[in-house]
Amino acid sequence: MNIIIPIKQVPETSNVKMDKEKGTMIRDGVQTVINPLDLYALETGIQLKEKFGGKITVISMGPPSATKALKEAIAMGCDDAVLLSDKKFAGSDTWATSYTISQSIKEMGDYDLIIAGERATDGDTGQVGPGIAAWLDLPLATYVSKIEKVDETELVVERLVEEGYQKLQMPMPALLTVVKEISHPRLPTLRGKKKARVSEIPIFTAEKMNLKPESLGLNGSPTKVVKIDFPTVTRGGTVVKVEGETGVEEAVDKLLDFLKRKELI
Repeated sequence: MNIIIPIKQVPETSNVKMDKEKGTMIRDGVQTVINPLDLYALETGIQLKEKFGGKITVISMGPPSATKALKEAIAMGCDDAVLLSDKKFAGSDTWATSYTISQSIKEMGDYDLIIAGERATDGDTGQVGPGIAAWLDLPLATYVSKIEKVDETELVVERLVEEGYQKLQMPMPALLTVVKEISHPRLPTLRGKKKARVSEIPIFTAEKMNLKPESLGLNGSPTKVVKIDFPTVTRGGTVVKVEGETGVEEAVDKLLDFLKRKELI
């Protein structure tokens, strides 16, 4: 079974920064990690490979520093990796991103299953996985919580919906986006880290994939960020400093007065 897993390198939640003028995320010089929700896709793919054999290829679109995420995926148990990196890809929205990734998958050749995370924590849209399926004209199941059956021609999955769970029977090849319930991501192994260290990761550019510039990056992105506002926290409060025994009594009196005014006592 040949499995392809798109992953994304995202800033750690506390390090997210935005460019107000361009309406894009600032990624240079920011500490990054594999998108946490993509780890469940990686674990799902590795478990399928262990059960049925085959190969896992991981794809990431980003700057050269994204090789770190790809090597971590290899250290976890994946076989090969491909980096999509080109200045022409900068500023891509979900439409341009899913288009670029889908074309790289076409370039790579045969596959049986594509597994993606539910969404990326930096964009939080959940659109890239379904977008890839649309560009490749593949059957799609989102929010998959369990894979019940897999063979050469079809698979049966259980997906999480508002009312509970839904069971789907799908032909292969197909694309799945998975939720946390599906697996528990493993840690990289020492053997995997040794393999990742010596792994050569090819870089696919727009020219290599023969992509049109007008379909890439900001130019190929129909979604435009018009304005960015940051929420302001306006929380007033009174700080009472306690000095000595009399200060404690005054502080307690002020606290009681406050609770009475708020009708809490």
